[in-house]
Amino acid sequence: MDHWYQLAAVDVQAKPKAGAVVVLGDSITDGHGATTNGNDRWTDVLARRLQANRKTREIGVLNQGIGGNHLLTDGLGPNVLARFDRDVLAQTGVRWVMVLEGVNDLGGLARLSDPPHEQHDALVQRMIAAYEQIVARAHAAHIKAIGGTILPYTGSDYYHPPPTSELDRQAVNRWIRAPGHFDAVVDFDKAMADPQRPDRLAAEYDSGDRLHPSPAGYRAMGELVPLSLFEH
Repeated sequence: MDHWYQLAAVDVQAKPKAGAVVVLGDSITDGHGATTNGNDRWTDVLARRLQANRKTREIGVLNQGIGGNHLLTDGLGPNVLARFDRDVLAQTGVRWVMVLEGVNDLGGLARLSDPPHEQHDALVQRMIAAYEQIVARAHAAHIKAIGGTILPYTGSDYYHPPPTSELDRQAVNRWIRAPGHFDAVVDFDKAMADPQRPDRLAAEYDSGDRLHPSPAGYRAMGELVPLSLFEH
């Protein structure tokens, strides 16, 4: 079986200053489009970089990505706010949480039909409120919160988003990038977008469905995260 049905976590003995970064996400973090048994998700790339760096080799990466997951509603697995205590706060040695989540909320709103603008605006505000709650709950536990901008997905075979959904994505990403919200931001959107058509994934990073990155895309994502965020 090419799935870890029963594996919930791995705890290891470590030095007192060791720590962990939890990555909350959906299928892009879970690794859809990566090589089966190849360990080339973006979180794998980040973990190898941390291990190779003298200042960060005591830091582990906890991949808490669930394919089909949402910020706001239950889909495949409970929504991010509902699973935050279990998947972040209850984990051992957590000092950072990275959040790359929201494309399923954006895509799901207009998957079958494009609703009125009021519903688009309401979704954006609800997503921002969810991010604010994540940051507040992390800070209450002395955990730093790092935001990841949502990747482009125009042309997606699954969501086929209208232009209004792209405006929603841009609005959410503007909030993520704005100072004073997350403790740090990793701009996956800017790095992964086609320079000529920034509402789409760059061809060299696209797995083929216009939604999930390829192994090359995951490698670029994992290499984008500054290790200085975790040096101490």
